[in-house]
Amino acid sequence: MTERFEVTLNTPAGRLTTALDVPTAFIPITAVVPIARRLGEEAAHLEEHRVRENGRTISCRMGCAACCRMLVPVSPPEAFALRRYVEQLPADRRAIVSKRLADSQMLLQAHGLWDRLWSVADARQAVSDEELDPLNRTYYALRHPCPFLENEMCSIYEARPAACRELQVTSPAEYCEDLVSNPVVALPVSMRIGTILGLLWGSLTKTCPRLIPLPIALGWAEKHQEAEERTWPGSQVIDELLDKMWQFLSQEFETRKAKP
Repeated sequence: MTERFEVTLNTPAGRLTTALDVPTAFIPITAVVPIARRLGEEAAHLEEHRVRENGRTISCRMGCAACCRMLVPVSPPEAFALRRYVEQLPADRRAIVSKRLADSQMLLQAHGLWDRLWSVADARQAVSDEELDPLNRTYYALRHPCPFLENEMCSIYEARPAACRELQVTSPAEYCEDLVSNPVVALPVSMRIGTILGLLWGSLTKTCPRLIPLPIALGWAEKHQEAEERTWPGSQVIDELLDKMWQFLSQEFETRKAKP
């Protein structure tokens, strides 16, 4: 059973109005992931429209995977949803994914990064962007392809993390070959859905907000299967999700006002 609600969110790029079908029963956290992604994508469409009105275009195209060498953060709800997605793949596809993840683990262990990724995922308090920056830079320096990348195409496109969906650029595509040194101009993001879902998870479970590095997301989700099975009233989950979105949007409005 569901109830339909009209939701309006004021974003820096315009007003977002949409309908949400909210489950009335108890739901696992994975049930809210597609709802959050849809709201994030609708907010992104507003940003894209404003950029095009200003005479700029999105440079990203199918087959461009330069950003797939970055360390992608995944919220706990996304990690659980990704694990379910992979488990439902045909056996031959699951075998390929498992092989790539194992190869990725070996490489990251060889460069002393594997344990550092797990220390971020299992941290007892939220890890700041400043603390993550050295790890992000070291990881990016490897130019290690995402374990879910296949022939420069995302093999989990339908289930890809919010951070992957949100990174779009208006600068020349060739600049993305070196995202650190080149003046890459990213599309503004009104709502970072991964961060919001991480905050939601922390609120529901009374734990610190956390983001999990994508290469270990499936392992982390498997390690926390009991937490994945917890359920909450659908209306409570949606109310808290929208509350986190409103908080994020308020901060984003203030951040953009402060920019020169």
